[in-house]
Amino acid sequence: MTGPVREVAPNVDAGAVLSGAQFIDAFRVEVGATQLSAREACTRMVLHGPRWIDALTRLRNILVKPLGLKTSGEGAPAPHGMIGLFPVLSETPERLIAGFDDYHLDFRVVVDVAGDAAGRRVTLTTLVRTNNLLGRTYLTLIVPFHKLVARSMMGDIVEPAR
Repeated sequence: MTGPVREVAPNVDAGAVLSGAQFIDAFRVEVGATQLSAREACTRMVLHGPRWIDALTRLRNILVKPLGLKTSGEGAPAPHGMIGLFPVLSETPERLIAGFDDYHLDFRVVVDVAGDAAGRRVTLTTLVRTNNLLGRTYLTLIVPFHKLVARSMMGDIVEPAR
């Protein structure tokens, strides 16, 4: 059983993760004594989240493909492999950073696992740097969906859906 997903103040070095980021937010969930690494938490969020998110992602990909935007990070540098659509850029057991750069915007997600055995928590931080008007417009339109998706993905970290 997890605690509620809460929006929290971001606690990452934005300059080191994505210099010039114009958007940053973070969500946290308490997972109690659940043993998991940052990779496992990210995998559960991305690959085992609610099915409606998969449908929303497919719709997004259909809508942005004619604009020449990427529909995944395939082909981007991924020193630590891929998790779903996301190239993993750096990884320790406690922190995973994934994301890629596109024509309209660059983004990173940071998954942090912290706390002792009884009070472990997972924090998902998203950073976005827009590159042009299309990126700024996209970001404005997507933020309300992003917050809903982030909360939903984190809701099943301890016991993934599916």
